[in-house]
Amino acid sequence: MPNRILDRQDLARIAAEIRTQGKRVVATNGCFDILHAGHVRYLERARELGDVLIVGINSDDSVRKLKGANRPINSEQDRAEVLSALRCVDFVSVFSEETAAEFLRACKPQIYAKGGDYTPETLPETPVIKECGGEVVILDLVPGKSTTSTISRIQNT
Repeated sequence: MPNRILDRQDLARIAAEIRTQGKRVVATNGCFDILHAGHVRYLERARELGDVLIVGINSDDSVRKLKGANRPINSEQDRAEVLSALRCVDFVSVFSEETAAEFLRACKPQIYAKGGDYTPETLPETPVIKECGGEVVILDLVPGKSTTSTISRIQNT
């Protein structure tokens, strides 16, 4: 089985190959720190939007900037490995920038899927997707499923 965890250069090359085959590339991104059923359902729905799902994950440093000094719980390598093992995920790539813009410029997806806690107007990546000729699709969140609530339950037991 080929490596499904890609650096930026391989990501750009493989995504270009996929597009030349006439396949629809879907991308999404996030921390995916403690994988839960909400993540899995979200990723499965994102995958249904196209032929190939590429997931960008925040590096450990960028997770700390976003979520605080005690995060991530799981390392970027562990998070990438777990995500790449999911049937609905075709490729994973770690990015260290503050936003997913450079990850998206590399994979140039036709569809950029994000959770319902965003709108296309509030996403800093929307202009990049439009530059690439893609579309932003907002997917509903799974009620009651979040990494923050999972960590809170663990800390209160």
